[in-house]
Amino acid sequence: MLMNQSSFGFLIVCLSLLLAGGCSHTTAVATKEPLESAQQAVQPKVVRHDATAATPASSGKVINAIAAIVNGEIITLYEVDRESQPLIREAEKKSALDEAARSQIRHTALEHLIDKLLLDQKIKEMNIKVTAEEITQAIDDVKRQNNMASQEALVSALAGQGLTFEQYRAQLQEQLEKLKLVSMEVRAKIQVGETEMREYYEKNRAQYAIEDTFRARHIYFRINEKAAPEDIKRTMTTALMVLDEAKSGKDFAELARSYSEDPAARKDGGDLGTFKKGEMMPELETAIVGMKPGEVSELIYTPSGFHIIKLEERITGKMKPFESVKAEIEEAIYRKKSEERFNQWAKDLRAKASIEIKDLSGLL
Repeated sequence: MLMNQSSFGFLIVCLSLLLAGGCSHTTAVATKEPLESAQQAVQPKVVRHDATAATPASSGKVINAIAAIVNGEIITLYEVDRESQPLIREAEKKSALDEAARSQIRHTALEHLIDKLLLDQKIKEMNIKVTAEEITQAIDDVKRQNNMASQEALVSALAGQGLTFEQYRAQLQEQLEKLKLVSMEVRAKIQVGETEMREYYEKNRAQYAIEDTFRARHIYFRINEKAAPEDIKRTMTTALMVLDEAKSGKDFAELARSYSEDPAARKDGGDLGTFKKGEMMPELETAIVGMKPGEVSELIYTPSGFHIIKLEERITGKMKPFESVKAEIEEAIYRKKSEERFNQWAKDLRAKASIEIKDLSGLL
């Protein structure tokens, strides 16, 4: 199943290039986060239009004008409207928009177009190229990730997105160029050292701890959902009597064999085996996690009946060895550094650019 038109190619590029090391023949970015921050910038190149176009004289409404000039290249009002319309439609699905909200979306779209154009200009400046083989590899990844057995299936899916194969190939080429740019400007300049990985490991010990394991027994008293109130009262009275015996120190396993209505109890003395959080009924788990080994619970009610629990053993989780999580930690630090570096790089790129945003009050 394909995503929306603008993100379809971007997703597959990320899938094929954002793995550690990426494709063997493509300069890749090994992390997704900084690219997600730049997702809006990694889109098909906008088409320039006549900056003076207008609707017929009967309406008198200007539909095109220069919205911004970026290092000598223009962004038109037409482009801003085209960029913002999908965002406006999506927002309107959630709630009605007033003119101020629509204007804010258009201003956001203009900022995105400026960022896109800055990337396009940087690609030209650095003479970044994508080979036909790289594009073919990315298209093959598209088909594989979307379980498409043939070229015809891809063409059909693209048609459903309103794209021809040639249009999509051109979009994909531009996206690959931008990914190469980000890789060269961000990834190649980031290093993660052993010391900082160990510091991260120590600061996030809870994240790398193995969960506690519990071993317990129970005595179960069944309640039929159609049982009369007096039958439920009788069952509860028996359960409370057994609870009193269990708390007084009588052999819990023997009590389970004698009273539990769990069919297996006669053989295993109500043994529940070992388990971790999330592997028991919520009502039982809530009681067990707060108990100490050897402790007997109060009477626990569940929709199926009454339970008495005895916690036999609690095995405290240990830390996962550093070496076993080293790669995971390296990736976590790398992602954070990549996002920070990309944001700073994009900020610097914009600061060095000549950007003139026109006063289009009432139009944006």
